[in-house]
Amino acid sequence: MSYQPPSGTRDLLPLDVAQKYWIEARLEAMFQRWGYHRIITSTVENLDTLMAGGAIAQSSVIQLQGDGPERLGLRPELTASIARAAVTRMAQVTYPQRLYYTANVFSRAPKGSQAGQREYYQAGVELLGTSGTLADAETLRLLLSCVKNLQLTDWQLILGNADLTRSLLQAFPERLRGTVRAAIAQLDRITLETLDLPDELRQRALQLMDLRGRPQDVLQTVSQLPLTPEQQAIVNELKSLLELLDRAKPASPVILDLSLVQSFDYYTGIIFEAVVNTPQGRQVVGKGGRYDNLLGVFDPKGRSYPGIGFMLNVETLHQALAGTGCLPEVIPPSDWLVVPKTPQAAIAAFQYAETIREAEALVRVELYLEPEDDVAVIRQRARDRNISRIAWITDTHPPEIEAVN
Repeated sequence: MSYQPPSGTRDLLPLDVAQKYWIEARLEAMFQRWGYHRIITSTVENLDTLMAGGAIAQSSVIQLQGDGPERLGLRPELTASIARAAVTRMAQVTYPQRLYYTANVFSRAPKGSQAGQREYYQAGVELLGTSGTLADAETLRLLLSCVKNLQLTDWQLILGNADLTRSLLQAFPERLRGTVRAAIAQLDRITLETLDLPDELRQRALQLMDLRGRPQDVLQTVSQLPLTPEQQAIVNELKSLLELLDRAKPASPVILDLSLVQSFDYYTGIIFEAVVNTPQGRQVVGKGGRYDNLLGVFDPKGRSYPGIGFMLNVETLHQALAGTGCLPEVIPPSDWLVVPKTPQAAIAAFQYAETIREAEALVRVELYLEPEDDVAVIRQRARDRNISRIAWITDTHPPEIEAVN
């Protein structure tokens, strides 16, 4: 019999939890400063909700066996669940709605894979009911503030636009469009060079794959393409957005990448990734984008509201911050050790510990539970656990307070 956790999952020990909380606490503080409020949605959802109208592949969802006819699963991301809650439970609220979350998500390992992570922890925001360049800029500048608050260095913001990329792909035959899209996303030049395409379209595909780099250079290149009025409008919006980001603090090293494709297919406008260079290599610590049709999937009358958001992967952030000196290296020690000196002093010891714990600020208090150990042994145990004060309790005299050296 195996008593190990299932493959793709892991236990978080106290130091892991302390470091995870350090990250989440700083993210939540930043979300709240920007006027976002926490929402908690169900870990288990109907499969139809999790698939978001077909935008999320059923194969990526870990499905559950329910008691009735409902098809259930574990959420692979939070945006669909929050969109469902917004239109079914928050119909009377005023917009825009600023919501944030910290939660675990689950993903099925790829077919044929023997390993791969299945449970992740994420923190993120959703800005619902508003569209336009200002909303996009707020979301991206909030992401920049989160990165700054975590003291991450050597990172980049990769920015694309799903609508523009999708429309540029319309020039390709429908039967090959998915293949071209996947090859561009995976930087697979060999596939593009060997596809059954006219030379003009093959060169267009290779050109699309190379639409990444300094924003000014990419915008100049894409402006030379035969753009429709709708495509030109998107390019103009990107220029306005980049101007707003140029004035952000901290300044963001932006890479404009019009070949960027996200794994979930509900995005309709800007899409983006935060990428950090670490000793382990280049890691995506966050991603997001605009989804202006998703809420309509869940509205009984088909009404939709614009939305944009991002998520940050807590575990990837943890890896990126490891060794930087930012994360706590030990679990927080207790502040007090309350010791009943005799069995008769137990009630007084419980009462004194409770009195200390009632302080407004967090105070960690341990009760010594062993029977009448030697005083020197108790002092050494307090030192070993980095406890700063001992309260010696009797049933006849006031507590004796001792600072532990």
